[in-house]
Amino acid sequence: MEHALLYTLFRMQSKRRRRNFLRRLRHKKQHLLFAAFSLAAAVHFRTERHTWVKVRSQHWWEDIVLASFTEQDWVSSFRLGRRTFAYLCVSLKSRIIKRDTHLRQAIPVQKRVAVALWYLATGSGYNTISHLFGLSRSSVCVCVWEVCSAMVSCMQKHIQLPTGQRLLDIMDGFERLWGFPQCAGAIDGSHIPITAPQLYAKDYFNRKGHHSIILQALVDYQSQFTNINVGWAGSVHDARVLRNSSIFDLAERGVLFPEHTRSIAGIDVPITVLGDAAYPLMPWLMKPYSDHGQLMGDQQHFNYRLSRARMTVECAFGRLKGRWRCLLKQSELELKRVPVVVTACCILHNLCEQNGETFDNEWLQGQSESGTLEETQEMAPVLQQQQQQQQPHAHNIRMAFTKFFSEQGRQQQ
Repeated sequence: MEHALLYTLFRMQSKRRRRNFLRRLRHKKQHLLFAAFSLAAAVHFRTERHTWVKVRSQHWWEDIVLASFTEQDWVSSFRLGRRTFAYLCVSLKSRIIKRDTHLRQAIPVQKRVAVALWYLATGSGYNTISHLFGLSRSSVCVCVWEVCSAMVSCMQKHIQLPTGQRLLDIMDGFERLWGFPQCAGAIDGSHIPITAPQLYAKDYFNRKGHHSIILQALVDYQSQFTNINVGWAGSVHDARVLRNSSIFDLAERGVLFPEHTRSIAGIDVPITVLGDAAYPLMPWLMKPYSDHGQLMGDQQHFNYRLSRARMTVECAFGRLKGRWRCLLKQSELELKRVPVVVTACCILHNLCEQNGETFDNEWLQGQSESGTLEETQEMAPVLQQQQQQQQPHAHNIRMAFTKFFSEQGRQQQ
């Protein structure tokens, strides 16, 4: 009888039918049979328990990257060499390190930083990176956000307005390399593409036909960022972004740069910043003459000299987006997190430039224009009023530069 009942039990493929069969045995007080059949069923129909952590391959990271990557491989994959990578890990360790638990081992600091750099350098999707590094998609997302946030929090020293000897070196560099005296930087704006937000999407739709936020940057003669402003909607004019930035506030209060003037063509010229036609003409901000086809030779020469010196900011944007190609595609991040990622990329750009990291010109391929706005767009009313108040002195300063460059040209002939 027992063998017949056991055979019947094993033929029951449905869990519900086996459960009802055992319940009937127990109801009939056949406890020994119930215990025996329960044990037999548990052994025969046992299932594998789910693991707490899914097993993922660590081969690429541990056996290829850490074991066999050359210096060139590091630069090609992570945009910086081993030495700079090690410095980055040490700088961020206190903010991103995690502790092991009884359930799982924490992701090492090196791997967290590498995941973030790979995302920033390639713009790959989270699924691709998760398979490559042997992590879950959510872990990749957390690594990218935590590493970028840590850089913004503790590495702001790499983006600072110049003071003291550093300021004098920058002014000397602009005059020595680009022939423009009393210049402490070049300013411009660039569009960073984003996914259309659910709220106020029209505000982020720029003149180029896609959604973006604006990165305004002040750059030195070596194409390194000295000040950035990130987050304004793509439809906003560059002049309005400037008006609401810390640069404008410091300049209007007279504390952007020290009172270090130089007599040029009989005019005491202060330290200036160079901008394109989208910006207002200010005593501390030089822009080109408006070209309506009637410019004199001296004015055309001034425009040429200013444009040549402004190449530093165009070069900075090109190298920034060339290294960190996540800035060329629509980000998967929430809109509020995009400025943090952009700021982190700017910090990494300066870090690479300061450490002399190799830049491959092939990284520049596939880029569009920096996204500066045209002069034909209307200026913000507040800036128009400000410009009218400052124009007489600003025009005198620009005229002094024009005469200075003209005399230089005649002496060189």
